[in-house]
Amino acid sequence: MDNTNSLFNNIIDCYLLINEDNRQYFSGLRTSFGGVILNKKAKYYITDFRYEYAAKEALNGWELKFVKYSEFYDTVKAILHSLGAKTVGFEDQSLTYSEFQNLKEALNGFELIPCSDIVDTCRMVKSEEEIKLIKISQEITEKALCATLERIKPKMSERDVCAEIIYNMYLNGADGLSFEPIVAMGVNTYKPHHSYSDYRLDKDDFITLDIGCKYKGYCSDMTRTVTLGEPDKKLIEIYNIVKKAQEYALSSIKAGMTGHEADSFAREYITANGYGKEFGHGLGHSVGLFIHENPRLGVGSKTVLKENMVVTVEPGIYIQGLGGVRIEDMIVVKKDGNINLTNFSKDMKI
Repeated sequence: MDNTNSLFNNIIDCYLLINEDNRQYFSGLRTSFGGVILNKKAKYYITDFRYEYAAKEALNGWELKFVKYSEFYDTVKAILHSLGAKTVGFEDQSLTYSEFQNLKEALNGFELIPCSDIVDTCRMVKSEEEIKLIKISQEITEKALCATLERIKPKMSERDVCAEIIYNMYLNGADGLSFEPIVAMGVNTYKPHHSYSDYRLDKDDFITLDIGCKYKGYCSDMTRTVTLGEPDKKLIEIYNIVKKAQEYALSSIKAGMTGHEADSFAREYITANGYGKEFGHGLGHSVGLFIHENPRLGVGSKTVLKENMVVTVEPGIYIQGLGGVRIEDMIVVKKDGNINLTNFSKDMKI
């Protein structure tokens, strides 16, 4: 897909993109090593011999350079000189300090301009092709969760369930993971980003499963909180509050509102029910080639939602020493509402 036209409404002559996600976004090709140089008239993809055949097959209309790692910056500099560039946009938010120092030294004589915000803005609104890939990724995730839930039984550990999820994702067509699965059981569910452990399931435990995979580079993301038995009555009460809060947000979010306003639909309901302090994270985030993209749905977010942004809606309540609940769907923002890409049951009982 060609996403370059939206870049050139500013003073930057050329963009140098090294981040893998950005390189894939603007070219359609993902490689473990390389760089993309873009200006209004030319597109260069720099990588090494491992990707020569793939690049020649995928990148019609691109200038291709196949170099050794040690030749990368010399090649970049030569291309920039040939294009007559004076100002070069670089990814200030993804480079380490040492990487920036190397870049600055290698491109001495060029004016380096931070461009992460510009690139992120380009990536916020998804094309129909991107939405299609995200939807397929979500379908794979749901198949994996369905297969995993069929095998969950008392005494299984969080580690066991995590392995089942990963296996079922790849079995159903995933190319990778959006992130390491979050599998929390019992009291561990009060930790929003719990790392799986050897804790073993009791029949009446809550189980929180926050999972996602990649398909052709594009991520999915969903969370369900479920049980085999009868959890503590307070946790059941919390579950119903979270579910209702999410329903309210899903029925209200649309293009034209800010991330703060979207967040408020769920937050006000949870707060009114006495658990505002226990909802400590934002309502959601955008999803694309990276699992946590902009915009964010949260307190203070001033970004205005636009049609075809893909965002998560994931309210939660977490009580230390007792447990927690999170329910997460992924939606496409539209002018008059949204389309839910998540079609998995929200029944509490497995």
